[in-house]
Amino acid sequence: MSARYWQNRKAKTSIVLGVLLLALATLFLSKAKDWGIAAGYAQLLAAVTSAVGLGNGLVQFLSWWRRRGAAAAAPTSADIATAKDVLGGLVAQQWRDETVLRSLCDPEPMPLPWRSASRRELADRPEIIAKGTVAFPGLDVHIADMARNFRALASRRLVILGAPGTGKTTLAVQLVLELLRTREPEEPIPVLLSAARWDDRVHRRLQDWLAASLAMDYPALRAEGLGVDMPETLVSRGEVLPVIDGLDELPDTARANMLTALNRSMYETDQLILTCRTDQFAESVEEIGDVLTAAAVIEPQPMSPAAAADYLEACLPPVPHRAWPHVLEELRKDTAPALSEVTSTSLGLWLVRATYIGPRLDPSPLLELGRDSAAELHDHLCDQLIPALVSTRTPADGPPQPFRPQHAWTAEQVDRWLTYLSRQLARNEEDPRDVAWWHLARYASSRTVRIAAAVAIGAVVWLAFGLLTGEPFLGGMIGLFCALVAEILIGSWFSESPGHADFHVRGRLAELLPVLRDGVIVGALGAIIGWLMPYASGHPDLALTSSVQIGLLSFVGYVSLLSLIRWVESPTADLTARSPRSTWQADRNLTSIRILGGLVVGLVTAGVLLYSGIPWDMSILVGLALGLLFGLMLGRHHAWLAYTLTIPRLATRGRLPLRAMDFLDDAHRLGLLRTEGPYYQFRHIELQQHLARERAVPRGGGA
Repeated sequence: MSARYWQNRKAKTSIVLGVLLLALATLFLSKAKDWGIAAGYAQLLAAVTSAVGLGNGLVQFLSWWRRRGAAAAAPTSADIATAKDVLGGLVAQQWRDETVLRSLCDPEPMPLPWRSASRRELADRPEIIAKGTVAFPGLDVHIADMARNFRALASRRLVILGAPGTGKTTLAVQLVLELLRTREPEEPIPVLLSAARWDDRVHRRLQDWLAASLAMDYPALRAEGLGVDMPETLVSRGEVLPVIDGLDELPDTARANMLTALNRSMYETDQLILTCRTDQFAESVEEIGDVLTAAAVIEPQPMSPAAAADYLEACLPPVPHRAWPHVLEELRKDTAPALSEVTSTSLGLWLVRATYIGPRLDPSPLLELGRDSAAELHDHLCDQLIPALVSTRTPADGPPQPFRPQHAWTAEQVDRWLTYLSRQLARNEEDPRDVAWWHLARYASSRTVRIAAAVAIGAVVWLAFGLLTGEPFLGGMIGLFCALVAEILIGSWFSESPGHADFHVRGRLAELLPVLRDGVIVGALGAIIGWLMPYASGHPDLALTSSVQIGLLSFVGYVSLLSLIRWVESPTADLTARSPRSTWQADRNLTSIRILGGLVVGLVTAGVLLYSGIPWDMSILVGLALGLLFGLMLGRHHAWLAYTLTIPRLATRGRLPLRAMDFLDDAHRLGLLRTEGPYYQFRHIELQQHLARERAVPRGGGA
């Protein structure tokens, strides 16, 4: 559904809540003589909240009404070109960093040859795929040649198949960077996305999912300076080339549904690159009885033992371990069948390089295990991977470096925590790849946390309204009510997604004028409510005081809490691509803004209470307590709070460290995880599956 629909719905909800709170405030005012000063405080709180709710709903409803019949200005060619340049720069920066972490070009790309798939039933008819001859001859094709061949395809659609660990994702990343490097202005921007993120029940069409992913991963595209709905515009005009990685990671039915959705949602000129394991792609093609329309299909050829040995030799240090010449000679002669099989794939080569060349260990075990089974050798390399990376990529002594971890972890800790994450992912059938930091809050029951937080909030309210006013019973009743409401509201924190925060001020001061305008509207509405309520309850002598108090607090509360949060959530065009760390920091910053706004409201409340003759200590304590509660409870994004409440529980059980984000960042720098937008993923699905399997014998290698 559209953003305008949700804006209208939220406006109606806010108005209904405001009316209910207004009725509650009137009840408290009518009982002021019987309940004393506590009822006055409760009436003031309910009235201000009611005015803010009604005013917020009114402002949103008026905004929706103005835009309802107005046609959005169509973006110009210059707007689209600017947006493409912004997106292209963000994508290039994102995957260039990943390339360095993966050592894809150090010292040179792996010499893995690709060719047209031998199984003709997996590809469309040749005359539809390309006009003339497009060669994927099975030679060591350079990435520039691969990009040239892709551009020669009639519809520029390519399916990259292969067995596990054969370099499908590596080729996709290299293609993204090469297509960006050589892109002409009229060509689309390649964007790599994980297939596991597409839920066809939510997004029926490729275009809908792609636009939603762009808006989430690259918030700069939603900057007002780029025009309205720029992600949707880029996608609908074919200015984005989706590179969908890992179709095989979806369940069987979902994989077939996605392939069907791709065929149904692509226009004649829509471009696409897709990666998948060969067997799973063949099963999906057979299930739906169709191939991916107009797409060329390529697969890797196994790397020869001689080519693998040459590549490993090029990776050796100037003075390698004395056993390496013998190992390489035996590999070239193909006298170690398991070693030849493992190193015939890009994953196997990387494992050998990471576990033996990087830490400069004696490679003799490669020959010993290389004469047994390939599965045993592969498990051995996976077992040694984490200790090897932890020992070779140590934290920097000086300033932080982008490609080295910033904290010291033992190999046993890294292994244990990644094993926990891999097993959690194995239980998630809908999304078995993405490690989202805000999902960590779902790895433990939230009931205890919700109850404890609700009790704490109820106690604060009881203290504020009971002990300080001399009416502990009424304060307890109000505290109990607030605790029940808090328990319900806090429950949603553990399923909320992170928010975005942008504190750029330059060029955005003009956006604050509507904030103040809307604040005046809400403040005026609060003043009217404050004036009318005493008359409705038979206390006209309180009209002027009530009008000033409620009007002022409504203005400050709306501007400090709601409008300021919306302002910082508005993105700008110079934002970087979203990363896990940036989304974590953004949601934390939003929480800080809400708390700061709540404290401002609390101080103003204290001032109003002082003006009314309440002792200064009571006024400040009541004002700050209520302001802090408002700041914590309001808003749509509490993912950081849920994370903060959950991680200590996981840490005490040894599941994750207390500095979980620092650990995930360092696991990325170690090369064990990769990032895709705001998500972490295991760099290789094979490693994730290896860690997730139960073991009778624990892995060694602690540092």
